[in-house]
Amino acid sequence: MPGGAPELTREEALHGEQVARQLRDLISRAGGWIPFSTFMQSALYQPGLGYYATGRVQFGAGGDFVTAPELSPLFARCLAHQCAEILARTDGDVVEFGAGSGRMALDLLTALAGLQASPRRYRIVEISAPLRARQQALFAAAPAMAARVEWLGAPPVEPWHGVAIANEVVDALPVDRFRIAGDDCEALGVVVKGDAFQFDPRPADARLAEAVADLRTRLPGGLPEGYVSEWCPSLPAWIDAAGASLARGVFLIADYGLPRTHYYHPSRDGGTLCGFYRNRRTESVLIRPGLQDLTAWVDFSALCDAAVAAGFTVAGFATQAHALAALGVERELAALQQESGERERYRLAQSVQTLMLPGEMGERFKLLALGRGVTGPLTAFSFRDLSPTL
Repeated sequence: MPGGAPELTREEALHGEQVARQLRDLISRAGGWIPFSTFMQSALYQPGLGYYATGRVQFGAGGDFVTAPELSPLFARCLAHQCAEILARTDGDVVEFGAGSGRMALDLLTALAGLQASPRRYRIVEISAPLRARQQALFAAAPAMAARVEWLGAPPVEPWHGVAIANEVVDALPVDRFRIAGDDCEALGVVVKGDAFQFDPRPADARLAEAVADLRTRLPGGLPEGYVSEWCPSLPAWIDAAGASLARGVFLIADYGLPRTHYYHPSRDGGTLCGFYRNRRTESVLIRPGLQDLTAWVDFSALCDAAVAAGFTVAGFATQAHALAALGVERELAALQQESGERERYRLAQSVQTLMLPGEMGERFKLLALGRGVTGPLTAFSFRDLSPTL
């Protein structure tokens, strides 16, 4: 397998071929070429086939990728202090987008209860039926917490106030690949070559060409000839839909990413797009469709531009390490270790290093706060606020 990944099981191979047939048919019906965003959308979200639309997605060390909440309760316990601060000002709900296994939701609700800051409701917006079932199974074992939880298939329609949370959600929005070609740019779309998929350049459509032209004017040194990266076309629509009904509160977005000038630095030629399969990172994003996660880092400057256009203000931006330090990660670690045996204490110590160290999640992951109708500083950004870099 490419990248040294384990061989597929027979079931995986059969499913992968079913997804590939669907994609080949999609490309054929489109005239032989599709934008990469179309490929990514189908590979991840096609009902019954896409990576997130089946029960195949796996979290944690034994799965395809590890998220901060899966490492230990530390991330959620720290985030709970920020949520409690916001809930004290809004007396509202928590709405989480894309709750994954549900682990963060359960840990966050438990921590908020311990802080005497339980929300009126905890609503999970989950478009994946298999993931929703997994979350519900987790909460079935914690009926006291489950009583506050509701599941939604789309963002709330009625106005509400409180805290919105999206942890590692934006990185899974489909992106388009582009390459600089003189004063213009090319779209790197997908074609079928034999039984395989292959990138193929075509002149960019008006939307992509305009986005890249605008991007080049915003960068101090422009972009060099042949430079390859990605752009997320659905970012404005996503933040507009997710935040439209939040009348008063704060939207907390945690993900790996960079401000625009760092994201599109000339040294970052090739972009950030990659796949994850059984905890192995690969740049071979056109293989194993439906079986591997596809992801790209978040351009936090573009996200902020879209959020401001949707009526938000930027309330803070920090590395994960700075945010967790400000929210008391050392205090939470000490409290958890006091309650734990030797083996668990060691595991917690390892998890805090992964969460905090620059070479791990500490600098790659960021926390962004977007406010609407809420004033006053937020504790997560009291150690260092990097908002001016956006």
